[in-house]
Amino acid sequence: MEKAMATFDKGTVCSAWNYSASRLVTGSADGTVVIFDSLDPSSSSTSLTRTSNFKAHEAAIFKIVWVPPEYGDSIACICSDGSSSLWEEVVEDAQPLQWKLSKHFKSNSSQIIDIQFGNSSSGLKMIAAFSDGNLKVYELMDPLDLKSWQLQAEFQNVIDSISTVRKAACLSASISWNPNRGERQQSSFVLAFRSDTPQLDSAKVWEFDQAHQRWLPVAELALEADKGDGVYAVAWAQNIGRPYEVIAVATQKGIAIWRLGLNPDSDGRLSTERVALLSGHNGEVWDMEWDMGGMTLASTGKDGMVRLWQSNLNGVWHQHAAFEPTS
Repeated sequence: MEKAMATFDKGTVCSAWNYSASRLVTGSADGTVVIFDSLDPSSSSTSLTRTSNFKAHEAAIFKIVWVPPEYGDSIACICSDGSSSLWEEVVEDAQPLQWKLSKHFKSNSSQIIDIQFGNSSSGLKMIAAFSDGNLKVYELMDPLDLKSWQLQAEFQNVIDSISTVRKAACLSASISWNPNRGERQQSSFVLAFRSDTPQLDSAKVWEFDQAHQRWLPVAELALEADKGDGVYAVAWAQNIGRPYEVIAVATQKGIAIWRLGLNPDSDGRLSTERVALLSGHNGEVWDMEWDMGGMTLASTGKDGMVRLWQSNLNGVWHQHAAFEPTS
């Protein structure tokens, strides 16, 4: 028998689970953040209890992202006014746990439309994508202080610097960090836009060049005829023993599954191969997530369906299941 885990307030716009799926955060049109907790994670009960409720912004919150758990219980809120803020759960003196503002990000010329965090050998990094097609990479200077962010780099999602775009209008962006970190593996992420500027849109893989301390594009995940297609979402899969990486890219034509090589050629580029184009949502794809093993992809879209995708033993991708969440 189905049972509701939690009841959201009217006006709830977005939600996000933390890394252990023991906490759920929601953001609302009035700028309110609500935290739900599983008070007994070892119990078979799946109910969540509201533990915090606070006003984070005057503007609507349209996305919330959890900071990696190594840095405490912290969230980033992205708002409709183009700003973003970091909130941290702290204990002060003998007071109970409370959420406090750590950092506020705002650009005078453009709006923040997506944020993602990633760990690297040098510490925590944050990618912020802006409505003008620019992206900024911030680095946390002190792992114990979420106020201590420093701008590391700023560039555009283009393959070569000659293609730099002066003016662009981006509706959305999607970022996914490489979740596979090895001792010799450089930090990398995939980024794509949905904009009025074709050269910005296609999904591109960026890798940090340690020797020259800069970010370089090492792959473009789009066929020649599809490079002008706006991208709804990207998702980088966990890699357990594969000789290549797997990245999903969703456009109006469907969900493309790409293989990304691990060994760069003489120009520093990684090989790419589109191994599947999955259709089923018949419209916009809102979000995609891989399971912990990187074998099953979950997607949800404007059609109101959640779909699960898998590859069989012959490497053929197919829809494994589909269901419509009940209201």
